[in-house]
Amino acid sequence: MTAATATPTRTGASGVLTGTGHLVRLAVRRDRLALPLWGLVLAVLPATSAGAYEQLYPSAAQRAALTTSMGDNPSITLLYGPAFDLSTAGGFTAWRFGTLLSLLLALVCVFTMTRHTRQEEDTGRQELLAAAVLGRHASLTASLLVCTGFSLVTGALSALAMISTGMAATGAIAFGLGLASVAWVFTGVAAVTAQLAEYARTANGLAGAVLGTAFALRAVGDSSSELSWLSWTSPIGWATRVRPFAGDHLELLALPLVTTAVLIALAYGLERRRDVGLGLLPTSLGPAEASPLLRSPLALAARLHRGSLTGWLVGLAMLSVLFGALASDFGDIVGDNQQMREILARMGGSQGVIDAYLASVANMLGMVVALFAVQAALRMRAEEIAVRAEPLLTVGVSRLRWLAGHLVFVFGGAAAVSLATGLGMGLAHGIRSGDVAGQTGEVLLACLVQLPAVFVVAGVAVALVGFLPAQATFAWAVAAASLLLSMFGAVLDLPQAVLDVSPFQHVPKLPSVEFTATPMLWLSLVAAALTAAGIAGFRRRDIG
Repeated sequence: MTAATATPTRTGASGVLTGTGHLVRLAVRRDRLALPLWGLVLAVLPATSAGAYEQLYPSAAQRAALTTSMGDNPSITLLYGPAFDLSTAGGFTAWRFGTLLSLLLALVCVFTMTRHTRQEEDTGRQELLAAAVLGRHASLTASLLVCTGFSLVTGALSALAMISTGMAATGAIAFGLGLASVAWVFTGVAAVTAQLAEYARTANGLAGAVLGTAFALRAVGDSSSELSWLSWTSPIGWATRVRPFAGDHLELLALPLVTTAVLIALAYGLERRRDVGLGLLPTSLGPAEASPLLRSPLALAARLHRGSLTGWLVGLAMLSVLFGALASDFGDIVGDNQQMREILARMGGSQGVIDAYLASVANMLGMVVALFAVQAALRMRAEEIAVRAEPLLTVGVSRLRWLAGHLVFVFGGAAAVSLATGLGMGLAHGIRSGDVAGQTGEVLLACLVQLPAVFVVAGVAVALVGFLPAQATFAWAVAAASLLLSMFGAVLDLPQAVLDVSPFQHVPKLPSVEFTATPMLWLSLVAAALTAAGIAGFRRRDIG
């Protein structure tokens, strides 16, 4: 028997995919809580708007006026997309939720793809498996199967939920497939960036930049008749042009399907051209010795957090400018609809529609800032898992100093991002309303008062890292629950007891109401207690 026949080869199609089934089961097991939760929330939310639509716009005249006002308002179109037909609950749901849910589902798939490919290589687990029993393309294939399957199931559940409320079946199917198609494209994008970048955070950043660009192209194209062709360059624009409940152009789904196939083929081609653990983009070597500015735990934390913090600052500042520019046009949505005014009052106060809008947006932006705080807090856990924290803690760096360096960016970074959102939204609204000085100050304060609630969510993340490091990612569920309650709780008429679960429900709804310090004090005390508990737990437990 020759060596060639004695040693199993993996040159065929089956060889390069060896272990794919096992990796699929492993990925499903690792994400058995996160993916079902996201899928359920994203699938159920559109269906819950049917009853609210019937109550808010009971007459044909109100529905016709709604379609006209939204169709003629480029500012609203910039955010939500074109309003093709708002005369039915299905058409309204597709317009109100289509773009937002497409973005969220795409982000979930981007992070999931990177988690099961590039992040596995970062930790060294991929190399160990690939050297023994794992095929060359098994990891990529398994991740693609999980992400595309998750997207399809989420879209199907969304369609079934909408059909169960009485919406047209064809429109519901078009809506569900539109959601899934956007996620498929960006699953392919993440598969490519996982081959290009050497680190998971870089791969996520590249994919996120492509997603942001796609949204911007869709937004500019939809809001400008002269540049409408830009919408056809964006996968999000393709899903919009499917027009669920307003024509149902299912044939346009061929565009994302072909694009996804091309991206997946490109990802496989790129994977064959690189070594495990390395990326195709060149990584510059650092200096042989660290500079004096990088010889402290705080300086190291600054180096680790600076990219993420910069991205959040720029992204949310741009988003807040958009929201601020929309404020003056928000009265067109409400009109004389008293029920909508009451909902806005619950969301953000009762002293004027525009003030209520600003208060609710400031509240929502606070929730998004909380996502940054969770990400920054979990970076401490990532450093542990990658075995980069332990060497530092064994050569004279105390646990408290190492932890304090990261906490500066958890809480200080959140404050900086909140400041950027307040300035962006305040300046944009002030310029449009002709009162820059007055409106900028009021809106800035409305954003900054969200910080105690942000710190509560961050405190939960720190406490989990300190006491229950294996369950630290549960902090994402806390932040997501608060975000969803803030965005949709009042519209869905949830009980006040449920809304009160979110710390953001207790923040003064500026600029609609007067400032009250008591809830701010209580939230700050809770955040301080959670953070102190997390610090105490971290100082006592084993590292790793």
